[in-house]
Amino acid sequence: MRAVARAALAAACSAALLAGCASAPPKEEANYATLSSNQFVNANYKAADALLAQLSGKLAADKPLIMATVVNIDALDQTSTLGRLVSEQVSTRMAQGGLKMLEMKLRNSVYLKRNQGELMLTREIGEVAQNHNAQAVVVGSYAETSDMVFINIKVVQPQSNFVLAGHDYVLQKEGIVRSMLLQR
Repeated sequence: MRAVARAALAAACSAALLAGCASAPPKEEANYATLSSNQFVNANYKAADALLAQLSGKLAADKPLIMATVVNIDALDQTSTLGRLVSEQVSTRMAQGGLKMLEMKLRNSVYLKRNQGELMLTREIGEVAQNHNAQAVVVGSYAETSDMVFINIKVVQPQSNFVLAGHDYVLQKEGIVRSMLLQR
């Protein structure tokens, strides 16, 4: 009799588990719609779009741009996951907009700080740009407050240090953004 009771209990538990699995919502796959509605991605793409609009007619079509890592404004030799990802997304969007973006991670002639990204010292920007025939460098910084992150992105002509385009924006420091700042 006990064996029958155990078998019945096991069957009931299995049925309950299967019913629970059947009613669990399906995990949403990342696609263009989910990415474009993400606050972080959307803000970075809008920043790049603003730069592209300002740069219209100011750049040669055949020369590349270099994207430097967005750095912490209070420690210009430091960045975070947030700074690296902002740089990646701005560079990607500018390439989607038709600019030739030079991928610096494939080069060994830039100053790379372990776990930081493509950090360029001011005195090296002109040299790196000249070595790669880059007409401009995209630079940026971010500043944290308790509940916001302020981001500044500029496109700078390395020979003259003239700012060709610039954009400022703010992200709410919640969830994903907060976690990317903690991972330095």
